[in-house]
Amino acid sequence: MKKSVLVAAMALLALSSCGTSVKRSGEDIILHDRNGNEMAVPVRKALPLEADRARYPGFRQETLLLKAGSVRREGAMPLPCDILLERDVPVKLRDGVTIYVDVFRPAGDGRYPAILAWSPYGKEIGGQMLDDVPARSGVPLNATSGLEKFEGPDPAYWVSHGYAVVNPDKRGAYMSEGDLLYWGHEDALDGCDVIEWIATRPWCSGKVGMSGNSWLTVSQWFIAAEKPEHLAAIAPWEGFCDHYRESGTRGGIPAPEFPEMIAETFALVGGRLEDQPRMIVEKPFMCDYWEDKAARVEEIEIPAYVVASYTNPVHTHGSFAGFRRMSSKDKWLRVHNTGEWYDYYTPANVEDLRRFFDHFLKGEDNGWENTPRVRLSVLNPGGEDIVNRPETDFPLERTEYTRMYLSAQDGTLQPSLPAEEATGTYDSESDSNSLTFRYVMPEQTEITGYMKLHLWVSAPESDDMDLAVSVEKLSADGQPLADKMGNRVAATGYLRVSMRQLDSARSTESEPYHTFTGEQKLKPGEMVPVEIEIWPMGLLFSEGEILQLTVGAYEPAQDNIPFGSARISVPEEGFTFMPGTEVPMITVGGNADECADPSQRVTSPRTHNSGRHCIYTGGQYDSYLYLPVIP
Repeated sequence: MKKSVLVAAMALLALSSCGTSVKRSGEDIILHDRNGNEMAVPVRKALPLEADRARYPGFRQETLLLKAGSVRREGAMPLPCDILLERDVPVKLRDGVTIYVDVFRPAGDGRYPAILAWSPYGKEIGGQMLDDVPARSGVPLNATSGLEKFEGPDPAYWVSHGYAVVNPDKRGAYMSEGDLLYWGHEDALDGCDVIEWIATRPWCSGKVGMSGNSWLTVSQWFIAAEKPEHLAAIAPWEGFCDHYRESGTRGGIPAPEFPEMIAETFALVGGRLEDQPRMIVEKPFMCDYWEDKAARVEEIEIPAYVVASYTNPVHTHGSFAGFRRMSSKDKWLRVHNTGEWYDYYTPANVEDLRRFFDHFLKGEDNGWENTPRVRLSVLNPGGEDIVNRPETDFPLERTEYTRMYLSAQDGTLQPSLPAEEATGTYDSESDSNSLTFRYVMPEQTEITGYMKLHLWVSAPESDDMDLAVSVEKLSADGQPLADKMGNRVAATGYLRVSMRQLDSARSTESEPYHTFTGEQKLKPGEMVPVEIEIWPMGLLFSEGEILQLTVGAYEPAQDNIPFGSARISVPEEGFTFMPGTEVPMITVGGNADECADPSQRVTSPRTHNSGRHCIYTGGQYDSYLYLPVIP
């Protein structure tokens, strides 16, 4: 970033109010949940705006007419129409804090519905971009204009179809004032403030929608649950709705690696960052803080177009849960068979989303209401997937749940309980720290829905166990099979055995729900049954293909996406330029190793695995895999 731009930005900050809705207490901030309960939360430093990996293109309060045919960067899609851009527009929140948004809208007079993309990832260029990901996750550079924020809707497409797109730097992000918060009640209220601000603009029709993937989806669950008056429809495109159970502490096992990777990419000026990775480690049990990070999805009553997949290690469960739990009478689910970013920017899917928004934000009678309520994919690694099969709900009403019993005697799964007791053992600290159980499909079979593993276990040398289980399809000769994106397909589940206590009111036969409020450590020699939730999956097997269950010791993931590494060049003035013309450029990015303070880094605590793990099957030990078989 040019020094003059940064100096101007800092001067503006000094002149502005630096209020915040959170009182500071030493090294903590005080957050409030919807009941007014106070929660002390640690904070950390974030990158300065001038950090290479922050990729901050500068603060400019200006209005520009972006001409049709111009581009934001070389190789991007040329703009299909003239676009009016209002940059760094100040929006004052309920407590006096000012944040900044970019507004992209049609150049002509008129009133248009708006789409809000809520995240801290930058208003277009920022610390996370598809360019940082190998092969841009299959999304060609020219598939979008480059005006979009990471994981958000492309303003070039939506403005050309009569919409405005609003991209905020939410509280604390980049030049926006205050401390940068994660999801929760207070962040959701910020989103509501911005929605109501948008609705009162002279260019807005009063109808506001939300769209986007991942962080932008999680935000939709929380903001929509607060019921802002002018939010008319949402489009959550893969995203969890319960941070503790689906991301940070799945199965009761603290896993701060992915949140830590993201936290290190944020850039702020004048504020601090809510240290959620540290909360994952310091608050391992369910508490007020984590309850505040679980969206009240049941409160959502507006129309919703929800997208899910079976293979996302963070978002799969929440995408399905959000669809199922919301109270909207007008809700649709589409389950795809590729990757979240690839699916979001696929032209046919963008067109499909526009039909939804045209119907609910513009009032067009375009037949959207006849769209099947569920369009399902079923994965068939090694063969052809089923895509967009019409269904009426999820899980499928015709599901026939089947128990397949484990036999440690021969490593098989069997349709009836083995009469003979057997014990399978592995060393949880060795390279051979798992057991497998197989079943050869006697005929073509579809497994679609929720699974669980009921398992008898013990840990002779320890008082606890961290378990990881997976269910996958192998070829008839026992070889792993990949999906359309070249990835191995497996439905997964995790559980810390001391966290095995079930919530009897919320658990069902196919979906165990754990309280995670305290520990039940194992006594010496104690054998206990556990229920392990396995995330939704859709798999198609041919006769002779193999269903394989793996039970083993949990190992922390190693997440390392080099966010900030790609160098991006954009015009120094004017925002876009005509292809082939030479204009002064600024280049940002290029250092994925920058960290505000390496001493702040949060790593996974040691697992609770030590010594042998024993799995008991047969006789009185009814260890079984509960499968959703579709006739």
